[in-house]
This record gives sequence, C-alpha cells and structure tokens, in this order.
Amino acid sequence: MASIIQPLASTLRTLEWDDLPARVRTIPEGFNPLDEGILMLHQRQAAALKASIIAIPKGRRTGITFGTMLDKTLVAAARRSAGGNNVYYIGDTKEKGLEAIGYCAKFARIIVQAQGQGVSGIEEFLFEDQDDDGKTKHITAYRIRFASGFQVCALSSRPANIRGLQGDVVIDEAAFHPDVQGVLDAATALLIWGGRITVISSHNGKGNPFAVFCRDIEAGRYGSDAVVMTVTFDDAVANGLFERVCMMKGVAPTAEDKAAWYAKIRNGYGVRKAAMREELDAIPRDGNGVCLPSIWIERAMREERPVLRLALGDDFLQMSPPERESHVAAWIETHVEPLLALLNPDERHGLGQDFARHRDFSVVVPLAVRQNLERHCPFIIEMHNVPTRQQEQILWAVLKRLPRFTAAMDATGSGQTLAEYTADEFGADHVAQVVLNRKWYGEWMPKLIQAFEDGVIDLPKDDNTAQDLRDVEEVDGIPMVPAVRKKDLKDPELKRHGDTAVALALAWFATIIDLVPIEFQSAGRRESLAQIDDAGRYPTYTSAGFGTVAGGTDFRGF
Repeated sequence: MASIIQPLASTLRTLEWDDLPARVRTIPEGFNPLDEGILMLHQRQAAALKASIIAIPKGRRTGITFGTMLDKTLVAAARRSAGGNNVYYIGDTKEKGLEAIGYCAKFARIIVQAQGQGVSGIEEFLFEDQDDDGKTKHITAYRIRFASGFQVCALSSRPANIRGLQGDVVIDEAAFHPDVQGVLDAATALLIWGGRITVISSHNGKGNPFAVFCRDIEAGRYGSDAVVMTVTFDDAVANGLFERVCMMKGVAPTAEDKAAWYAKIRNGYGVRKAAMREELDAIPRDGNGVCLPSIWIERAMREERPVLRLALGDDFLQMSPPERESHVAAWIETHVEPLLALLNPDERHGLGQDFARHRDFSVVVPLAVRQNLERHCPFIIEMHNVPTRQQEQILWAVLKRLPRFTAAMDATGSGQTLAEYTADEFGADHVAQVVLNRKWYGEWMPKLIQAFEDGVIDLPKDDNTAQDLRDVEEVDGIPMVPAVRKKDLKDPELKRHGDTAVALALAWFATIIDLVPIEFQSAGRRESLAQIDDAGRYPTYTSAGFGTVAGGTDFRGF
C-alpha cells in the first residue's frame, strides 16, 4: 500500500491537508464506518495476508495489531485440519501483551457464540523458558485456550528460546525490542514446523534491524513466501479512522472537524519532522532516533573550509608553562590568525564551545550572522588533550578578534572553570555560561534542527562534523547527544561524542540571545603613565576596572 508521503530522499516537504487526495479529506454522505465490518480496509488486507513471513511497517495507532489478533484468534479456534495452530504474541512490554490478549478475549466470546465451542477466560501462568545454555527460568504469560486444543499466548517478555515454540508468532513493535535481531533470527526457526511469522512495528531508524528486515524481504532475500505491507497514518485516515474515533465518542463527524483533528496530530510533532515521518508515515529516519537527516546536513555543507585540529600528546605536558604557551602561540599565528583576518567586521558573530579535556574533542564553532539571517561558519577548531590553559589561550585569541561577538560556553563539569574565566575576561554581557541539561537541550536543540530544515545554516564540508550532527538523537523525547562515543574518522585512535553538534547548538544559541543591549565601538587600549619601564614601554595591560592596575585597558566601548 503506497504511502501518500514520498520518501525522504526525494522530498523534504510534508504534504499539506489540501494536497491530500479527496478520499482522505472528505467524509462520504451517510458514511457508516461499520458498513464493511468491524475492521477497516487496511486491517482486513493485513489479516488476509497468508505468506509465511509477513512484515508490516506502520504508522502509530493504525489498528494493525487489533486486526492481526482477530485473525490469530480464528487460527487458534480452528481445528488442525482447518489450519488451526497455537499463537504466540511477543510484545515489547507487558502492557502490550495484556492489550493483545484482551483483544483476543473479546473476539473469542463472539466466536464461541457463533460456533458453540468452549473457550477459557484469560489465564495468567508461568511460562517455562530455557536459554541456549540450558538455564531455565519462568516468565509471566497470559493465554486463552480453545476447545480446538490450541491457545493464544501473550508473553510478557521476550523468551530466550523462541525456537522452542511451535505455531504462529506475532512480534509487535519489533523495532523497540532490546534484542531486535535476536528475536527475528530465532523466530525464523518456527518455519520448520509450518508456523508463520508476523512482524509488526513502527520504525525506529533506518539502521534498525526491523528496517533492514523489511528491505531484505523487498529485495527477495527471504524468497517468494515473504511479503511487506506498509500502512501509514494517512492510509488509516482514508479508511475511516477519524469517523471511528467520532463513533467511539458519540459525536457526528464533519469535514471541518476532520481537518482540525488531522492538523492537530501532525502539528503535535512541532519541529520534529523526521519523527513525524517515521511515526505517522512509516519512513524510517537515517538512524536510531536521528534528528538530522543526512540530506539536510549535506545541504548545509556547501564548500570545504578549514577545520583546524590541535591534538597534543602527553609529552606536551612535560613542557614548562612558557614553552607550552610559546608552542600554542605559534600554532595560533600560523593557522588561526589568517582566518580571523578574513572575518567581516560589520557582521555580528556568535561562538559556541563544547569543552572536553581528555576523552573527547573540545570544539569551538564561530557563526557569522549574515544580512539574510543565515548563519555562516567560517572555520571550526577541534582540540584534543589540550590543557585548559592552552584552550583558554586559543579561545581568547579568537574572541579578541571576533567582531561584535556573543559567546555561549559549556559550563558543565570541568568546563565551568574556563567559562567562568572567559566571562570575567570579556564580561558576562558577552559570555553566557551554559549548564547543559535536558531542559536546555529540549528548548534549544529543536531550534538548531529547524535551522537545518529551513536551510539557513552554512558549515564547512567535513566528515567528522557530519558524523557529530548525525549523533543528535531523541532520548526520551528530547533531541540531544546520547552517551555512546564513536571513532574519529581522521584518527581512529581518538573518540568523538557529538562534540561539534553541541558546540554548534551553543553557537546558534549565542546568535539568538541578547546579552549586549547597545552598539559600541572599542576605543582601543588605554595608556597609563604608571610604571613606565626604562625603555618607555607600558609593561602591563588589563581589561578589569578603571585604573586598577597600570596598563592599556581596552574597555570594549563601555
């Protein structure tokens, strides 16, 4: 069944209500959602599939589990000569198992009345499970037994040895099982005894084993007795989902209410368009909960620009402080100063730093705000195993030359010290000290994601930067960088933790917040007559206070 929403690779636009076919938008006069039976068209089509392996990627709450369990109740109620068999339902949670067995109990009562067969109530029992090492444990399960001698059994957790089961197996929300591939591999053994496998799930990333399983079936790798049927939210809407919702509420459906209801469902995802496509349109995202599709990232990387890297060995720590400072000063003069000289002094700039000291990269990202409000990243600085004092040396060299800047710095954990010192040096009205937490990510990471979708961000073309951006995932509904670390693409011995993505989010934040209330023009260093040395030079400079020490203070226009 074709999806109304086109694959992400060919379009970035979600169709508006008026773009949808009339069969989705309209309600036929005198329409009765039960005229064709209790199941909607897509539910009947799914239940009618007879292949040995069935995969059903679906939009959420489209009723596929309901229709499938009606079919499986009929299977368990039938005699063996009529195709009867045991049915095992394996959900990702205990609650799903109870819901599925509840459906079967309702269906069973109707079957009993029609056929006069005996059927048990819902029984809770202990299912004896044995893993491949011979260890036995008991897990809670629910079942309904029929006079046919077969049963529908809902297991509240994945059994260790699915291979020991005989019958039809329904694996629900397969993409969200702890061991997706293990479930799929074990279930295929049921085919030996004539069982059937139905795998139902919303998608959970393009790389998830469920999505791979579906692609393998479509590619013919499971033979001709395997089929994929995709059911989207729009398919369900076209087949009467809204009208059934109204029927359950006891209200009359109208076209106006249908349009408002549809928009409410879609708009509920806000800027999380990739999540909406995945959960409603059955289009898997680029990764496990990935928020930034590759096509958005690649579109933002328009040309190659410098990604400067300073990675220091432990021998650097053996140098004296003056030697370290001199070494890094030479690196700044060679690599950083020429780039700073190219910046437009008339443009406003934001800067973000994600601090790291040992394991990860400490990344500095400047953003220039163009006249059209596009954010242009002229370069990126990556530091690995760089002492805090030298990170301060590099960061301050950038900030002293960055026109009209506001900075946002990671003040979480060990980054707090550098953030505090930088705010003292350049003023709290120029440096925001940000404690990174779920609340901050929940408020500001969606804004960065929206910038990529709108195409208003311009980054250097760099593989590590792209990898860091792909690391942004939804963690319990919040877009952020999870704990998993990945190998650096330029030096596999080093690890990355989405460092550039966090620094970029901080830089975007810095371009939006308003810490500087007025325009200003620096008057330059202030000369002092105090403590002039024999050569007539002023030996000290400061930016703290008026006349606190001798020197050439630059008051930055205030």
